[in-house]
Amino acid sequence: MRLRLFLLLLCFTLTACASMDAGGELSVSSSRWGTLSDGRPVDLYVLKNASGMEARITNFGGIITHLFVPDAKGSSLDVVLGFDSLEPYLGKHPHFGCLTGRFANRIGGASFEIDAVRHNVTANSGKNHIHGGKESFARKLWDAQPVRKSGAVGVRMTLTSPDGEEGFPGKLSCEVTYLLNARNELSITYQATTDKPTVVNLTNHSYFNLAGEGGGSILDHELTLNSSKFTPTDDNLIPTGEIASILGTPLDFTSPQRIGDRIDDSFLPLRQGKGYDHNYLIPGSGLRTAAKVREPKSGRIMTVRTTTPAVQFYTANHLNGVKGKGGHTYSKRAGFCLETQHYPDSPNKPQFPSVVLRPGDEYQQTTVFAFSAES
Repeated sequence: MRLRLFLLLLCFTLTACASMDAGGELSVSSSRWGTLSDGRPVDLYVLKNASGMEARITNFGGIITHLFVPDAKGSSLDVVLGFDSLEPYLGKHPHFGCLTGRFANRIGGASFEIDAVRHNVTANSGKNHIHGGKESFARKLWDAQPVRKSGAVGVRMTLTSPDGEEGFPGKLSCEVTYLLNARNELSITYQATTDKPTVVNLTNHSYFNLAGEGGGSILDHELTLNSSKFTPTDDNLIPTGEIASILGTPLDFTSPQRIGDRIDDSFLPLRQGKGYDHNYLIPGSGLRTAAKVREPKSGRIMTVRTTTPAVQFYTANHLNGVKGKGGHTYSKRAGFCLETQHYPDSPNKPQFPSVVLRPGDEYQQTTVFAFSAES
């Protein structure tokens, strides 16, 4: 009997130690962050590692509210724009940090066909649809639970969007998992299934400033994009259906370029977007590098890897005095977005990679934001 107790105790001790070693001082915790008008509680999940990286994520909209990242000297600052409390996220804001769907980016004419059946979705950008509609995934309270895996901690969020919501066909069951590991990588995995043919395009809409949120403009950041092509648009930023080269143009980031050097060029696509707001095609398949951004003063570097076929590079061209965290005011070009995604208006462009999801199939995409620093 004593031997059995000893062996059980030894086994428990070894298991606990192995878990601690595998975690590498990783931790995940949650707390009540606020309450919706209907009384439903909203939680905030905090993911930490031993290197000083910390992600705070709320189950309202799946929003990354804070992301603390160390610089070359080991000093951590929050590098995403947003708010200190829940209340401002409940009102109108420029999609700070949120999960975006059912369809991220634009659908021309707020309408599309699947199998010769026409579907009209919410027109919330003039006559067009953008980012899932008026009550999009960014405004939903997701079910959430903490996740602990070998070498990573995180939060798993689930949501069911009913058939016909915002005009989209099919009941869509979604699962999004955020994971932080000891290597300063924050990954986001998106999964979805449907009971009717539908279209899906999910992303995260964080605005980054590697000098720290409230640290001024991002014009001095240096960007490299693994892309030589983009999808030209009309004046409403709806793709024309063409695929065009960006080589030798002000959209060319195939080698490191300061974001601000050409942002006000008279090149037509820049005039249409009032700065960078363009869908770049990422060659290849599987998890591969889409972009790398370096902030020269802090030495912070963000590398974006993704399984999606494209990334939307946006330079916050329409921010205008938004009151953010710590009393900071976010003005034009105070942040940048790298929204990993399918092409805009794909439902109406059969030549683009398909975004149609059918019963029995699974939508799955992964994006990794990896952070490092150099002197």
